[in-house]
Amino acid sequence: MQPVPVSLLHPAPRTRQRTALVASADRSFRQRLSEILTGLRWQVREAQGGAQAWTEAENTAPEAVIVDSWLPDLDLAEFLNDFRGRFPQVDLVSAGGSTIQESPRGPYRQELLYALRRSQDSDTAAWNAAPALNKSPAAQVPKHTSSWPVAVPAAATAPQEPWPVAPQALPSLQKTVPIRSTTLSTAGGEQKSIDRLPELIGNDPCMLEVSRRIRLVAPRMTPVLIEGPTGSGKELVAEALHRLSLRSRKPFVAINCAAIPEALLEAELFGHTRGAFTGAVQGRVGRIESADGGTLFLDEIGEMPLALQSKLLRFVESGELQRVGDNETVKVDVRIVAATHRPLAEHTLTGAFRSDLYYRLAVFLIRTPSLAEHAQDLPLLVEHFLAKMGREAPVKSVDQSAMAKLAAHPWPGNVRELEHVLERAAILAGDEAVLTAEEIDFGLTVH
Repeated sequence: MQPVPVSLLHPAPRTRQRTALVASADRSFRQRLSEILTGLRWQVREAQGGAQAWTEAENTAPEAVIVDSWLPDLDLAEFLNDFRGRFPQVDLVSAGGSTIQESPRGPYRQELLYALRRSQDSDTAAWNAAPALNKSPAAQVPKHTSSWPVAVPAAATAPQEPWPVAPQALPSLQKTVPIRSTTLSTAGGEQKSIDRLPELIGNDPCMLEVSRRIRLVAPRMTPVLIEGPTGSGKELVAEALHRLSLRSRKPFVAINCAAIPEALLEAELFGHTRGAFTGAVQGRVGRIESADGGTLFLDEIGEMPLALQSKLLRFVESGELQRVGDNETVKVDVRIVAATHRPLAEHTLTGAFRSDLYYRLAVFLIRTPSLAEHAQDLPLLVEHFLAKMGREAPVKSVDQSAMAKLAAHPWPGNVRELEHVLERAAILAGDEAVLTAEEIDFGLTVH
């Protein structure tokens, strides 16, 4: 009898089952491809977008990744480029069946392309008719240029902005992914300048990048997660998002989830009826409802108890809330902007934060840098804070000794610490118009 040849549909047994990750916003595409890959004896993990794909890849270490022709939260070209740099050994294929430039040909490429063609041949869904690129020279973008995205969903009115790599991957990428420059280049050689917002003091590229992201996402309803160390200006970013949004004439309501006791946080967020709990002598509208039509800023969202995260998730999904002690639901229209100093993506892996809530809130990520990351902006920040204090007292300045002492400090408390240090120095200087190194005192700084 002739031996049966090994085919793509019946690969040889392996000591460990291979894992493939399928990233697509189209559920039917993920299901079709998962069925085919499972028939090829792959273990398949699915991701609804680029951010979730980053988390899944960090958690499962797949041998192969297939990415759809468009991602809802990240720019496809930049995602592929950054992903290849972070996971050089992973076989990476795009939904069009094309390989990534300069990417090594992996051992599973033939099987992946076969599975991809099978899924495409059996379907004529919308994902397979990705929005056509503008063919004019001015609109085309080089594959390795940080510029406008390669593809835009049909319903979008502005370019999609890439979501950065997953927070847990940032340390390993800092040496391989350069910080963006202050200009964007098109294929025609045109330079597009990035203007910083007045709220954000600093001309360092990382600060200009924050301004750029704010301008891109502000006009949309997209939920935004702001990540950054304490004192780096996350609330200023949230206020700028509201100011530049279509909701700017409506309320901006901020609540610090870490500053309110757990027992009272639910009532503070959702409101309560009279007699709902001891001391509730009258009903009260919650912070969410008071932000109706505007922006709700949830500061330090990582401190929210897990039980309350579940209730917040229901509101995010349905837009309806239930006051404490009430059986009726209330429809509320708010845009949610959340902020945290914690690595929430890592916390979802340990169960400290709900992963489904994280993916709902972190549709678009903005990272505020520490002061150490844009230390070159220290003179501008000093000038800004001294001018701010000069509104109520004579404007002061700093001499070279004071500036040298400020520049040598590591600034663990970031920009907020700088403001407090200068305020204290101005008080210690009394009537003196110039602050010297003697007045610069870091010992009493509260971080």
